[in-house]
Amino acid sequence: MAGHSQFKNIMHRKGAQDAKRAKVFTKLIRELTVAARNGLPDPNANPRLRAAINAARNANMPKDTIERAIKRGAGGAEGDNFAEVRYEGYGPGGVAVIIEALTDNRNRTAGEVRSAFTKHGGALGETNSVSFMFERVGQIVYAPDVASADEVFEAALEAGAADCVSDADGHEVLCDAESFNAVREALEARFREPRSARLIWRPQNTVPVPDEEKAQTLLKMLEVLEDNDDVQNVFANFEIAEDVLQKLSA
Repeated sequence: MAGHSQFKNIMHRKGAQDAKRAKVFTKLIRELTVAARNGLPDPNANPRLRAAINAARNANMPKDTIERAIKRGAGGAEGDNFAEVRYEGYGPGGVAVIIEALTDNRNRTAGEVRSAFTKHGGALGETNSVSFMFERVGQIVYAPDVASADEVFEAALEAGAADCVSDADGHEVLCDAESFNAVREALEARFREPRSARLIWRPQNTVPVPDEEKAQTLLKMLEVLEDNDDVQNVFANFEIAEDVLQKLSA
């Protein structure tokens, strides 16, 4: 997750005031709707819906907005036939990129994703063209003040997690995709709801991007993809040198 985390940190340093609240809510509402439609509308019996609700709360989404999205999904309202689609390709510098989207128009989304790659010197590939360079794992993130690093690490291992990394930003627990729900439930029982809990694409190796111009172009491409209403998640396997990062975030 090095590359994706770096991208997120850079965007955060630009200022939270730059975040487009409406776009964030649009993505969250789609996930709530699809999670409720594909499973039970009860978060206690639907792990995906529980995670979506938690993400919406962390984004300060109003309770009634959350409830409306769940009801719409559970009721199968017309016009909400979102399909889950994955796109894969290479960005500037040969960086592998995976995009997860929820769309009601595959042609529109595919065209917009392809355009983002092409305009920034990348190339959209076929399904599975880069996913072999990633691992599908569970990621559970807690705020830094939930407990000490040793306490979270011990609880994570007892729950069956593969690893736990703690820093000033919080505690990141990683586990196999198959054991994701069990690990999350064990940690929730001890530390309550996490900041986020989801399945991610974790790069097995990272690609260094030492050139400032290529790094800037790559980050711009990722920003365009993230800004797309249909795109839910973007993962990439890049590594940018600290001196280049400082210049870009200045």
